[in-house]
Amino acid sequence: MYSLYTDAATQPQTGLSAGGILIVHDHQQTQQKVALAATDNHTAEFEVATLAFQRLRTHLGDAVATASVLFHTDSQIVSQSLAKRYAKHYQVELDRLLAAQASFQLVLTEWVPEKQNRGAHTLANQALHAREEVK
Repeated sequence: MYSLYTDAATQPQTGLSAGGILIVHDHQQTQQKVALAATDNHTAEFEVATLAFQRLRTHLGDAVATASVLFHTDSQIVSQSLAKRYAKHYQVELDRLLAAQASFQLVLTEWVPEKQNRGAHTLANQALHAREEVK
């Protein structure tokens, strides 16, 4: 079982967004910081989750068909949308995320409070600060 944690950070004044991805498997952690195209936080949360599943799928190759993932997010809109398979204002983003999850044997989504998502949260903020320094 893979544990996957994601979080996004957005600076409303500049519209810059970045994300953090934390993958845990067999007591090993993989940390990734990513720049995102999204300009609002909700869209950024969907985007980083989609990227995380795409990257994990690429990493696993053919083994993806037998892989199970416990996906942790502190985004209520992402968690609730996945549970309902519907998002009033973010259906396109949700459909992309569902497509990215489709290759895996099993995906369980768990909403967690921000304090339990510190690893991904810290990575997202570090990536956002790096983007702001470059600008």
